[in-house]
Amino acid sequence: MTRTVLSSASKEIAIGLDEPFCIIGERINPTGRKKLSAEMKAGDYSTVIADALAQVEAGAHMLDVNAGIPLADEPRILAECIELVQSLVDVPLSIDSSIIDALEAGLAVYQGKPLVNSVTGEEESLERVLPLVKKYDASVVAISNDETGISTDPDVRFDVAKKIVERAADYAISHEDIIVDPLVMPIGAMNDAGTQVFRLLRRLKEELKVNSTCGASNISFGLPNRHALNGHFLAMASLAGMSSAIMNPLHKEELDGIRAANMLNGRDPDCAGWLAANRIGGEDLVVPSGRRRGGRRGRVRE
Repeated sequence: MTRTVLSSASKEIAIGLDEPFCIIGERINPTGRKKLSAEMKAGDYSTVIADALAQVEAGAHMLDVNAGIPLADEPRILAECIELVQSLVDVPLSIDSSIIDALEAGLAVYQGKPLVNSVTGEEESLERVLPLVKKYDASVVAISNDETGISTDPDVRFDVAKKIVERAADYAISHEDIIVDPLVMPIGAMNDAGTQVFRLLRRLKEELKVNSTCGASNISFGLPNRHALNGHFLAMASLAGMSSAIMNPLHKEELDGIRAANMLNGRDPDCAGWLAANRIGGEDLVVPSGRRRGGRRGRVRE
Protein backbone atom coordinates (compact mmCIF):
# COMPACT_ATOMS: atom_id res chain seq x y z
CA MET A 1 0.00 0.00 0.00
CA THR A 2 1.14 3.55 -0.73
CA ARG A 3 2.42 5.42 2.32
CA THR A 4 3.05 9.17 2.42
CA VAL A 5 5.48 9.85 5.25
CA LEU A 6 5.55 13.33 6.79
CA SER A 7 7.36 14.65 9.82
CA SER A 8 8.00 17.48 12.22
CA ALA A 9 11.31 17.91 14.02
CA SER A 10 10.36 15.15 16.47
CA LYS A 11 7.39 13.20 15.11
CA GLU A 12 6.69 11.15 11.99
CA ILE A 13 3.31 10.11 10.63
CA ALA A 14 2.24 8.01 7.68
CA ILE A 15 -0.82 8.58 5.53
CA GLY A 16 -2.01 5.44 3.78
CA LEU A 17 -4.94 3.18 3.01
CA ASP A 18 -3.74 0.70 5.62
CA GLU A 19 -3.21 3.47 8.20
CA PRO A 20 -5.78 5.19 10.45
CA PHE A 21 -7.45 8.11 8.69
CA CYS A 22 -5.31 11.26 8.94
CA ILE A 23 -7.01 14.37 10.34
CA ILE A 24 -5.46 17.63 9.08
CA GLY A 25 -6.72 20.52 11.19
CA GLU A 26 -7.98 23.43 9.06
CA ARG A 27 -8.45 26.19 11.65
CA ILE A 28 -5.26 28.22 11.12
CA ASN A 29 -6.68 29.94 8.07
CA PRO A 30 -7.81 33.60 7.97
CA THR A 31 -10.15 33.04 5.00
CA GLY A 32 -13.62 34.09 6.12
CA ARG A 33 -12.38 34.90 9.63
CA LYS A 34 -12.11 38.68 9.90
CA LYS A 35 -10.84 38.72 13.47
CA LEU A 36 -8.08 36.20 12.78
CA SER A 37 -7.14 37.98 9.56
CA ALA A 38 -6.76 41.31 11.36
CA GLU A 39 -4.77 39.74 14.19
CA MET A 40 -2.33 37.95 11.90
CA LYS A 41 -1.84 41.04 9.75
CA ALA A 42 -0.97 43.00 12.93
CA GLY A 43 1.46 40.32 14.15
CA ASP A 44 -0.90 39.09 16.88
CA TYR A 45 -0.81 35.29 16.84
CA SER A 46 -2.84 34.61 19.98
CA THR A 47 -5.68 32.94 18.08
CA VAL A 48 -3.17 30.95 16.01
CA ILE A 49 -1.71 29.64 19.27
CA ALA A 50 -5.15 28.76 20.67
CA ASP A 51 -6.24 27.06 17.45
CA ALA A 52 -3.04 25.03 17.17
CA LEU A 53 -3.27 23.72 20.71
CA ALA A 54 -7.02 23.04 20.57
CA GLN A 55 -6.85 21.09 17.32
CA VAL A 56 -4.02 18.83 18.45
CA GLU A 57 -5.77 18.28 21.78
CA ALA A 58 -8.92 17.28 19.86
CA GLY A 59 -7.05 14.69 17.83
CA ALA A 60 -5.57 16.34 14.74
CA HIS A 61 -2.59 14.41 13.37
CA MET A 62 -1.42 17.38 11.27
CA LEU A 63 -2.21 21.08 11.00
CA ASP A 64 -2.74 23.15 7.88
CA VAL A 65 -1.23 26.65 8.16
CA ASN A 66 -2.50 29.38 5.83
CA ALA A 67 -1.70 33.12 5.92
CA GLY A 68 -3.62 34.31 2.86
CA ILE A 69 -4.47 37.87 3.90
CA PRO A 70 -5.09 40.54 1.25
CA LEU A 71 -2.51 43.34 1.17
CA ALA A 72 -0.38 41.65 3.83
CA ASP A 73 3.18 40.33 3.75
CA GLU A 74 2.14 36.72 3.32
CA PRO A 75 5.65 35.21 3.06
CA ARG A 76 6.71 36.79 6.37
CA ILE A 77 3.48 35.96 8.19
CA LEU A 78 3.41 32.37 6.96
CA ALA A 79 7.03 31.77 7.97
CA GLU A 80 6.43 33.30 11.42
CA CYS A 81 3.32 31.18 11.93
CA ILE A 82 5.09 27.99 10.93
CA GLU A 83 7.97 28.66 13.33
CA LEU A 84 5.51 29.50 16.11
CA VAL A 85 3.26 26.50 15.58
CA GLN A 86 6.25 24.15 15.41
CA SER A 87 7.41 25.51 18.76
CA LEU A 88 4.02 24.66 20.30
CA VAL A 89 3.04 21.27 18.88
CA ASP A 90 4.92 18.27 17.53
CA VAL A 91 2.63 17.28 14.66
CA PRO A 92 3.68 17.76 11.01
CA LEU A 93 2.30 20.74 9.11
CA SER A 94 0.73 21.44 5.75
CA ILE A 95 2.07 24.71 4.29
CA ASP A 96 -0.89 26.27 2.53
CA SER A 97 -0.54 29.07 0.00
CA SER A 98 -1.11 29.91 -3.66
CA ILE A 99 1.83 32.36 -3.53
CA ILE A 100 5.14 30.81 -4.54
CA ASP A 101 7.22 33.22 -2.44
CA ALA A 102 5.12 32.37 0.61
CA LEU A 103 5.49 28.64 0.04
CA GLU A 104 9.26 28.98 -0.22
CA ALA A 105 9.43 31.18 2.89
CA GLY A 106 7.49 28.55 4.81
CA LEU A 107 9.52 25.65 3.47
CA ALA A 108 12.79 27.43 4.30
CA VAL A 109 11.99 27.58 8.04
CA TYR A 110 10.18 24.26 8.35
CA GLN A 111 11.75 21.53 10.48
CA GLY A 112 11.01 18.07 9.12
CA LYS A 113 9.18 16.91 5.99
CA PRO A 114 6.07 19.02 5.33
CA LEU A 115 3.09 18.79 3.04
CA VAL A 116 2.81 21.57 0.44
CA ASN A 117 -0.76 22.67 -0.21
CA SER A 118 -0.95 22.78 -3.20
CA VAL A 119 -0.25 22.24 -6.91
CA THR A 120 -2.86 22.17 -9.70
CA GLY A 121 -2.80 20.84 -13.24
CA GLU A 122 -2.20 24.33 -14.63
CA GLU A 123 1.14 24.59 -16.40
CA GLU A 124 2.30 27.61 -14.41
CA SER A 125 1.54 25.86 -11.13
CA LEU A 126 3.30 22.66 -12.19
CA GLU A 127 6.39 24.53 -13.34
CA ARG A 128 6.68 26.64 -10.20
CA VAL A 129 5.51 24.36 -7.38
CA LEU A 130 6.99 20.98 -8.30
CA PRO A 131 10.62 22.23 -8.26
CA LEU A 132 10.02 23.57 -4.74
CA VAL A 133 8.57 20.26 -3.62
CA LYS A 134 11.67 18.48 -4.91
CA LYS A 135 14.10 21.07 -3.54
CA TYR A 136 12.75 20.79 0.01
CA ASP A 137 11.96 17.05 -0.11
CA ALA A 138 8.31 17.71 0.67
CA SER A 139 5.04 16.00 -0.24
CA VAL A 140 2.32 17.87 -2.10
CA VAL A 141 -1.45 18.10 -2.40
CA ALA A 142 -2.44 17.77 -6.08
CA ILE A 143 -5.73 19.54 -6.82
CA SER A 144 -7.52 18.03 -9.80
CA ASN A 145 -8.31 21.16 -11.78
CA ASP A 146 -6.41 22.91 -14.58
CA GLU A 147 -6.70 25.88 -16.93
CA THR A 148 -10.22 24.75 -17.92
CA GLY A 149 -11.45 25.02 -14.33
CA ILE A 150 -13.14 22.33 -12.24
CA SER A 151 -14.87 19.74 -14.39
CA THR A 152 -18.18 18.21 -13.31
CA ASP A 153 -16.98 14.97 -14.95
CA PRO A 154 -15.01 12.86 -12.44
CA ASP A 155 -13.13 11.16 -15.29
CA VAL A 156 -11.78 14.53 -16.41
CA ARG A 157 -10.69 15.27 -12.84
CA PHE A 158 -8.97 11.88 -12.77
CA ASP A 159 -7.10 12.75 -15.97
CA VAL A 160 -5.86 15.99 -14.37
CA ALA A 161 -4.67 14.08 -11.31
CA LYS A 162 -2.88 11.59 -13.57
CA LYS A 163 -1.20 14.44 -15.42
CA ILE A 164 0.11 15.89 -12.14
CA VAL A 165 1.45 12.50 -11.01
CA GLU A 166 3.22 12.04 -14.34
CA ARG A 167 4.69 15.54 -14.32
CA ALA A 168 5.88 15.06 -10.75
CA ALA A 169 7.72 11.93 -11.88
CA ASP A 170 9.69 14.13 -14.29
CA TYR A 171 11.08 15.86 -11.19
CA ALA A 172 11.78 12.49 -9.51
CA ILE A 173 8.89 13.02 -7.10
CA SER A 174 7.38 9.68 -6.18
CA HIS A 175 3.63 9.03 -6.38
CA GLU A 176 3.90 8.30 -2.64
CA ASP A 177 4.61 12.00 -2.09
CA ILE A 178 1.47 13.10 -3.93
CA ILE A 179 -1.87 13.36 -2.14
CA VAL A 180 -4.68 14.05 -4.59
CA ASP A 181 -7.61 16.33 -3.76
CA PRO A 182 -10.44 15.07 -6.01
CA LEU A 183 -12.41 18.27 -5.36
CA VAL A 184 -15.58 17.61 -3.39
CA MET A 185 -18.60 19.53 -4.69
CA PRO A 186 -21.52 20.70 -2.49
CA ILE A 187 -24.19 17.99 -2.46
CA GLY A 188 -26.84 20.69 -2.09
CA ALA A 189 -25.92 22.09 -5.49
CA MET A 190 -25.02 18.85 -7.29
CA ASN A 191 -27.08 15.80 -6.45
CA ASP A 192 -24.44 13.30 -7.56
CA ALA A 193 -21.51 15.03 -5.84
CA GLY A 194 -21.14 12.13 -3.41
CA THR A 195 -21.25 9.34 -5.96
CA GLN A 196 -18.88 11.32 -8.21
CA VAL A 197 -16.20 11.67 -5.58
CA PHE A 198 -16.53 8.07 -4.35
CA ARG A 199 -16.05 6.83 -7.91
CA LEU A 200 -13.03 9.08 -8.36
CA LEU A 201 -11.50 8.01 -5.05
CA ARG A 202 -11.69 4.35 -6.07
CA ARG A 203 -9.87 5.14 -9.33
CA LEU A 204 -7.19 7.15 -7.50
CA LYS A 205 -6.61 4.22 -5.15
CA GLU A 206 -6.70 1.41 -7.69
CA GLU A 207 -5.19 3.01 -10.81
CA LEU A 208 -2.88 5.82 -9.66
CA LYS A 209 -2.18 4.23 -6.27
CA VAL A 210 -2.04 7.61 -4.54
CA ASN A 211 -3.35 8.87 -1.24
CA SER A 212 -6.09 11.46 -1.19
CA THR A 213 -7.52 14.32 0.84
CA CYS A 214 -10.22 16.97 0.57
CA GLY A 215 -11.78 19.97 2.22
CA ALA A 216 -14.39 17.89 4.03
CA SER A 217 -16.88 20.68 4.77
CA ASN A 218 -17.42 21.38 1.05
CA ILE A 219 -19.88 18.49 0.81
CA SER A 220 -22.35 20.09 3.26
CA PHE A 221 -22.12 23.71 2.14
CA GLY A 222 -25.49 25.46 2.37
CA LEU A 223 -27.24 22.60 4.18
CA PRO A 224 -28.46 22.23 7.78
CA ASN A 225 -26.92 19.81 10.30
CA ARG A 226 -23.60 20.10 8.50
CA HIS A 227 -21.39 18.33 11.03
CA ALA A 228 -23.51 15.16 10.98
CA LEU A 229 -23.46 15.14 7.17
CA ASN A 230 -19.70 15.72 7.14
CA GLY A 231 -19.19 12.82 9.53
CA HIS A 232 -21.18 10.40 7.37
CA PHE A 233 -19.40 11.63 4.25
CA LEU A 234 -15.97 11.09 5.82
CA ALA A 235 -16.85 7.52 6.79
CA MET A 236 -18.08 6.70 3.28
CA ALA A 237 -15.14 8.47 1.63
CA SER A 238 -12.73 6.46 3.77
CA LEU A 239 -14.29 3.22 2.54
CA ALA A 240 -13.95 4.44 -1.07
CA GLY A 241 -10.25 5.16 -0.59
CA MET A 242 -9.78 8.59 0.98
CA SER A 243 -6.93 8.51 3.48
CA SER A 244 -6.97 12.04 4.95
CA ALA A 245 -9.05 15.20 5.12
CA ILE A 246 -8.49 18.87 5.83
CA MET A 247 -11.21 19.50 8.39
CA ASN A 248 -12.20 21.00 11.71
CA PRO A 249 -11.39 18.43 14.41
CA LEU A 250 -13.39 20.26 17.07
CA HIS A 251 -16.74 18.71 16.12
CA LYS A 252 -17.66 15.34 17.63
CA GLU A 253 -19.92 14.24 14.77
CA GLU A 254 -17.09 14.44 12.28
CA LEU A 255 -14.61 12.69 14.55
CA ASP A 256 -17.18 9.95 15.22
CA GLY A 257 -17.46 9.33 11.48
CA ILE A 258 -13.70 8.92 11.20
CA ARG A 259 -13.44 6.73 14.31
CA ALA A 260 -16.22 4.48 13.03
CA ALA A 261 -14.51 4.21 9.64
CA ASN A 262 -11.17 3.33 11.23
CA MET A 263 -12.83 0.61 13.29
CA LEU A 264 -14.99 -0.85 10.52
CA ASN A 265 -12.11 -0.76 8.03
CA GLY A 266 -9.91 -2.74 10.42
CA ARG A 267 -7.59 0.16 11.29
CA ASP A 268 -8.49 0.41 14.98
CA PRO A 269 -7.05 -2.71 16.66
CA ASP A 270 -9.27 -4.01 19.48
CA CYS A 271 -11.54 -0.97 18.82
CA ALA A 272 -9.16 0.93 21.11
CA GLY A 273 -9.73 4.35 19.55
CA TRP A 274 -13.51 3.99 19.58
CA LEU A 275 -13.53 2.77 23.17
CA ALA A 276 -11.22 5.52 24.36
CA ALA A 277 -13.38 8.19 22.73
CA ASN A 278 -16.60 6.77 24.13
CA ARG A 279 -15.47 5.85 27.61
CA ILE A 280 -17.93 7.08 30.23
CA GLY A 281 -17.17 7.83 33.85
CA GLY A 282 -13.91 5.86 34.04
CA GLU A 283 -15.77 2.53 33.89
CA ASP A 284 -14.31 -0.64 32.42
CA LEU A 285 -14.71 -1.20 28.73
CA VAL A 286 -14.30 -4.77 27.48
CA VAL A 287 -13.52 -5.63 23.89
CA PRO A 288 -14.90 -8.88 22.40
CA SER A 289 -11.62 -10.71 22.98
CA GLY A 290 -12.24 -10.23 26.71
CA ARG A 291 -9.36 -7.82 27.36
CA ARG A 292 -10.53 -5.17 29.80
CA ARG A 293 -9.53 -1.50 29.43
CA GLY A 294 -9.58 1.17 32.07
CA GLY A 295 -10.98 2.03 35.48
CA ARG A 296 -13.47 0.28 37.73
CA ARG A 297 -13.54 -3.46 38.12
CA GLY A 298 -15.63 -6.07 36.46
CA ARG A 299 -18.20 -3.98 34.63
CA VAL A 300 -19.01 -4.30 30.96
CA ARG A 301 -20.98 -1.51 29.32
CA GLU A 302 -23.74 -2.64 26.97
